[in-house]
Amino acid sequence: MDIQFVTAATDLAEKSALAIIVFEGAAAEADSLTGGVVGKALAQGRFTGAKGQVLDLGAPAGHPAGRLLLVGAGKREAFDAVGAEHAAASAYGAVKLSGLATLRVTFADAGLAQPDRAALGVRLAAYRFDRYRTKEPADKKPSIQTVEIVCADVDAAKGAFVAQSALADAISFARDLVSEPPNVLYPAEFARRVKGLETLGLEVEILGEAEMEKLGMGSLLGVGRGSARESQLAIMRWNGAADPAAQPVAFVGKGVCFDTGGISLKPADGMEDMKWDMGGAAAVAGLMHVLAGRKAKVNAVGILGLVENMPDGDAQRPGDVVTSMSGQTIEIINTDAEGRLVLADALWYCQERFKPKFMVDLATLTGAIIISLGNDYAGVFSNNDELSDNLLAASKAEAEPLWRMPLPAAYDKQIDSMIADMKNTGGRPGGSITAALFLQRFVNDLPWAHMDIASTAWKKPSSVPTIPEGATGYGVRLLNRMVADKYEG
Repeated sequence: MDIQFVTAATDLAEKSALAIIVFEGAAAEADSLTGGVVGKALAQGRFTGAKGQVLDLGAPAGHPAGRLLLVGAGKREAFDAVGAEHAAASAYGAVKLSGLATLRVTFADAGLAQPDRAALGVRLAAYRFDRYRTKEPADKKPSIQTVEIVCADVDAAKGAFVAQSALADAISFARDLVSEPPNVLYPAEFARRVKGLETLGLEVEILGEAEMEKLGMGSLLGVGRGSARESQLAIMRWNGAADPAAQPVAFVGKGVCFDTGGISLKPADGMEDMKWDMGGAAAVAGLMHVLAGRKAKVNAVGILGLVENMPDGDAQRPGDVVTSMSGQTIEIINTDAEGRLVLADALWYCQERFKPKFMVDLATLTGAIIISLGNDYAGVFSNNDELSDNLLAASKAEAEPLWRMPLPAAYDKQIDSMIADMKNTGGRPGGSITAALFLQRFVNDLPWAHMDIASTAWKKPSSVPTIPEGATGYGVRLLNRMVADKYEG
């Protein structure tokens, strides 16, 4: 996808679509940009400029565009950078299969345009995971190759888009990881792909099972015992602060590359979706990608616990007791409550080695969070109000919905074990809460937040124009915004 910034005076290329972004109740403004071409259509139709509305006028006689669209941006007073993204993404979605090669996006009110964010919206909307399609008809493939964003200052828009382009690259990287089939993306392959990010300036270290055994990571290693694929721990570091020794911020991701449930086997129906049970690790990898890509002025650590949860003669059993790196023992009640076992050792390793300012973990941890919050909100649990508030502020700014959930001490007894320090599940009541309380036992008093993204890592269907069906890359932009706003300097 070639993104270009042009002025309104730039001639339209042949085989171009022109999309005009208009505000609700102000659609008539577009008429002046088209020499009166759309006036009749506006008078006779129901297009008002409401958010998400698209009026496709085809190719009106006498107009140079091969296709003319009006795209609603909603109320002018509510319009923001995310609104610019969504409007431009809606325009792209309307013409991507049109057969035309170029899309030009312009705003009826140029003073409110945010060209770099409009360009980001198109980049995100244009994402496709099609590497395994061999017989796709030509009319099913996007034809738009170039997108022109009209702006007043081309150089300023190009400069602003540098950071947005790095973000789009990182989100695409995370989406690719989540989309890959599990026979292709297993722990060692995931580790190889993040190792490849060293070209961006990241430092990446990979620990195998032998190294983790020496560290005492019995909790993480127990999950992968039934798999023929070796478990891995990927350590990603970005040192962008002025002081190389400055205390880092830290992010930890659950990377269960495929989750059968182990001996506590999941039902067959829908199990294919368990390839995206590594969405938390993908989000952390994407975050580290964008921090390096935009040369963020911060020291950051990303830890990825990469495993497969498979049934086998050597697989972990319900009733087993494992010893975590922290020395705490865990009774395994359900082998399908495996993500918290991976995170327990990854969190402990992170704080013990790097002594970070805080830790945020991301995980597709529980189905219970979907029951609690539906399919649009991730849940955040935290022992620190400031950290939680920073995450929620970034969530609002980047339109990645997040809702703070409670951590009631009274529920902690649900994970007490009769024979070990704790058990790995507290039953169905408050399932996402007791999972978070389990993790809290491995963070001591360090500021920490747990993001349960089981509801947001994968969308099918998707109602957001910048998120095609499938992998979302949820968390990359939220965390990137939080770091940029609160922890760089």
